[in-house]
Amino acid sequence: MMEWIIEVLGWLGTFLIIWAYYLISSNKLDSANRTYQLLNLIGAIALGVNVFYKQAWSAFTLEIIWGAIAILALMRNRK
Repeated sequence: MMEWIIEVLGWLGTFLIIWAYYLISSNKLDSANRTYQLLNLIGAIALGVNVFYKQAWSAFTLEIIWGAIAILALMRNRK
């Protein structure tokens, strides 16, 4: 059961990151938009859980950095 949940989180994270990329690439959002950054953050966390569980350390590092960038952007745009 746990593996199924981890797999769903991975796919959810992938979908959210791709959706965020689509929205910014099609000019529906800009990079300062809170929704864009939240999609990236939640996507990075969900996908990060998946790759951590699978011990894919290079992908896990990517998700840590991806999430940190989203957090920094959210904090910067909050001011």
